[in-house]
Amino acid sequence: MIKSQIFGFILRWIISSLGMYLCITWFGAITELPDVSQFTGVTLFIVAGLIFSLLNSIIKPIIKLFALPLAILTMGISTVIINTAMVALTVHLLPGVSMELWGMVISSVIMSFMNGIINALI
Repeated sequence: MIKSQIFGFILRWIISSLGMYLCITWFGAITELPDVSQFTGVTLFIVAGLIFSLLNSIIKPIIKLFALPLAILTMGISTVIINTAMVALTVHLLPGVSMELWGMVISSVIMSFMNGIINALI
């Protein structure tokens, strides 16, 4: 059982890294900072996928629990806001990455779609 959970998390991490690669290259900007010059390229997207996976597995369920009344009132539209907040927090935690609000909204839809596919497979 634990092996399947670890495998599931690693699979989510890989897919989240691929999704963050697409979202950051399409809608974001990577600025070269002198103190994080070794933190670019593939490593940046692997860390971005890890941060996003950890946020989705730890923080997001807590936020969804507290936002349940809002989700009922808005018929689920508030989940887009929660997903956008997860993408915004991921971008904020990554050094040298910036993204505009609409890029974060579109990225949250893309990441939700990719996570939905993974959830269906697992």
